[in-house]
Amino acid sequence: MKLPLLQAQVLEANLEIVRRGLVLYTFGNASGIDRETGLMAIKPSGVPYEQMSAADMVVCDLDGKIIEGRLKPSSDLETHLELYCAFPAIGGVVHTHSEFATAWAQAGRAIPAFGTTHADYFHGPVPATAELSDAEIQGEYELNTGKAIVRRFIGLDPMATPAVLVAGHAPFTWGKTPMEAAHNAVILEYVARMAFTTTVLRPEGAGVSQALLDRHYFRKHGADATYGQK
Repeated sequence: MKLPLLQAQVLEANLEIVRRGLVLYTFGNASGIDRETGLMAIKPSGVPYEQMSAADMVVCDLDGKIIEGRLKPSSDLETHLELYCAFPAIGGVVHTHSEFATAWAQAGRAIPAFGTTHADYFHGPVPATAELSDAEIQGEYELNTGKAIVRRFIGLDPMATPAVLVAGHAPFTWGKTPMEAAHNAVILEYVARMAFTTTVLRPEGAGVSQALLDRHYFRKHGADATYGQK
């Protein structure tokens, strides 16, 4: 993939999370990676979305070395890089501070799979990480955030549940492309809001059955998916 195309895709993912109301001012960021070259592009730090162009997306290698760009990359660069290194199937990462998903993250609570809307996208609860230690926060904080996410996904399929809640912080989502990662961020906020309302209406709710969870997830995902057109 040529760099201008990657930068254009990453810009569009950043603009999508603004269009969908997940971003306030300069909160949040999106990135994408070209696996063939090992180069990734990410939103520049602190730049208003309405002022950005594709050329402003900062291109780095997987060691964080800037290859192209006149601006500083997002302060969350090291978190994104850690996810790309740990989850080789992903091609895009999005981080927001969207209201309801962030509320679950601040509570340090996983979002239960209460119904079929959740199951269409996430094959189980959206997990929350453990809290970072003081040493992790005072050290390489962004890198340690990524490591906390990776630890939480030991034994889990990151493509089956392409989202996480960083305890005390906010959500990250990912996908095969930057736009898919943005799409998952939108859906995460939607199910987080519904889950909050569900817990108010039915605090004792245990969540959807495994049979219904599987039915809805696998009709959209996997080799035998039936949803949509051929």
